[in-house]
Amino acid sequence: MNQTQRARALRQTMTDAERLHWRHLRAHRLHGQKFRRQQPIGPYIVDFVHFGARLIVEADGRQHNGNANDAVRDAWLKRQGFTVLRFWNDEILLNTEAVLEAILGALGKNTSPSPPAPLPQGRGEIA
Repeated sequence: MNQTQRARALRQTMTDAERLHWRHLRAHRLHGQKFRRQQPIGPYIVDFVHFGARLIVEADGRQHNGNANDAVRDAWLKRQGFTVLRFWNDEILLNTEAVLEAILGALGKNTSPSPPAPLPQGRGEIA
């Protein structure tokens, strides 16, 4: 399975915490900011990313407790210019507002709405 296929599969099998979090982040719902979910970046697939602010948000379950691979992954992402925020699934499920406030804080002063996606180009002559 290549990385794009794996990202698609992860979108279909999100945890309860990831689903709840996505409900708040999708469709510019968090102060007009655009996030993507299960996005390949280099050799990794991140849970949520805001490319304009270079911000990655990870929802971590028990398998991440003391995981040395996470430190290597975070270091690589930081070298690419990203800030990585990690939240435990319990935090997302039980303290959603505080998690969203922390994300807004990390976005900093860049709280202007993300530009809308361009409309698809039609086939035909330009009038």
